[in-house]
Amino acid sequence: MDDRNPLSRRKFLALSLAGAGLLSVGMPIPVSAADLLVPNVTGLYIVKVARIISPVSTAEISELVSTWPGRIAVGGGRYSMGGQIAIRDGLHLDMRSMSRVVWFRPEARAVRVQAGMRWRDLQEIIDSHNLAVKTMQSYSNFTVGGSVSVNAHGRYVGNGPICYSVRSLQIVLADGSIIEANRDQNSEIFSAAFGGYGGVGVITEVELELVENLRMERGVEIIPLDQYPDFFKKKIEQDSATILHNADLMPPLFDVPVSVTWRATSKPLTEFNRLIPRGLSYGTEQSMIWALTELPGGAKLQRDIIRPLLLDKPVVKWRNHEASLDVAELEPRTRAVSTYVLQEYFIPIRNFVPFARGMASILRKHDVEALNISIRHSPADKVSILPWAKEEVFSFVLYYKQRTHRRAQEDVGRWTRALIDLALANSGRYYLPYQPHATVKQFNEAYPEAGQFRKIKKSVDAQNKFTNELWNKYLWQT
Repeated sequence: MDDRNPLSRRKFLALSLAGAGLLSVGMPIPVSAADLLVPNVTGLYIVKVARIISPVSTAEISELVSTWPGRIAVGGGRYSMGGQIAIRDGLHLDMRSMSRVVWFRPEARAVRVQAGMRWRDLQEIIDSHNLAVKTMQSYSNFTVGGSVSVNAHGRYVGNGPICYSVRSLQIVLADGSIIEANRDQNSEIFSAAFGGYGGVGVITEVELELVENLRMERGVEIIPLDQYPDFFKKKIEQDSATILHNADLMPPLFDVPVSVTWRATSKPLTEFNRLIPRGLSYGTEQSMIWALTELPGGAKLQRDIIRPLLLDKPVVKWRNHEASLDVAELEPRTRAVSTYVLQEYFIPIRNFVPFARGMASILRKHDVEALNISIRHSPADKVSILPWAKEEVFSFVLYYKQRTHRRAQEDVGRWTRALIDLALANSGRYYLPYQPHATVKQFNEAYPEAGQFRKIKKSVDAQNKFTNELWNKYLWQT
């Protein structure tokens, strides 16, 4: 059976147990290797592995790495979508049991955590000290180590990717040795870990810079597409009060940016919760997403009714509240027939308009069921070996719906490669945590620094012990 097709009841049970981290904690429970499946959030690209282990300490990982005879891949929240967290017939290290705070120093605005801790759990601890995470994704379900491995970013203005707010990493190398890596010590390994997808070692601890938790007020403006780059430079980037910003492009034309900006304020709160409560029901949001993609006139419904309802009222809330969003609000009721997926493209400022128009044209031509494109900004990344922002960029985050059958996969592959070609033609890059539809040629053109990454990897992992389906496809191909 093709592992992208619907699963049998027996395999689905094994998949669910693996997804919950119940197949193995510490030493593995004896379960048939044929049943050990590592999924991701989309339900696509499920990987059959030889063993799943959920370690609880760096020492345990060191022992596992030094004694395991085959390949090893590392996973956290399992939100990467194309096999980045597992390698077929290898060992899968499920890091989610490594979720402790190692130390917390509020007076220094710094914290050190195990890599499997989720941002939401960290927020629970630091919020009482009126501190916030400096840079993370828009949603709080991801693990800290996973965010480092993909070199994540969010809507933060001026912060760039997460590599700029990480002070130090603890990493287990292929021989089982445990090292500290930062800008002064093991600096090449430090740089290769960001966006390295577990290729140079297992990140076990992360030391983070924190910032003050401020009140923020939301402002919404509609900007003509060709004026958006200047608007961002003058009204957003140069405003020292700005904390978060994105602009949404909506179907079917994707030609009118709706700017959403959060600025520091002293105004009274309209939202009194400091964090979004856990375990909320998001049935209304799920039904709304279904309606937007399945009912006639969904795009018009979103543009004329839903978006104004969501954005028109004034909002003042804590930074931590907005940063504690739960991905459950984006989840469909089922992923059996269709699934919701992301892609992202990073485009130099000078090419914003031609790429935006070209992207809209490709999406319309292929009848892509896109819910929206969210635009963010990042300065150039001068830290990581494989930077997605080689220079200052706008990122285009595409959120879309696709069917789960093979023909749909093939169709998505075709228009994805067209978007990658468009990004490359505009001196841009594509993001690696998503479906691996790119050709090897496209990967090498988008990330010419891959040769340097291979060199660093070989120096600490000559036998290629740390790998996954992403690197298995791209890293050693030219």
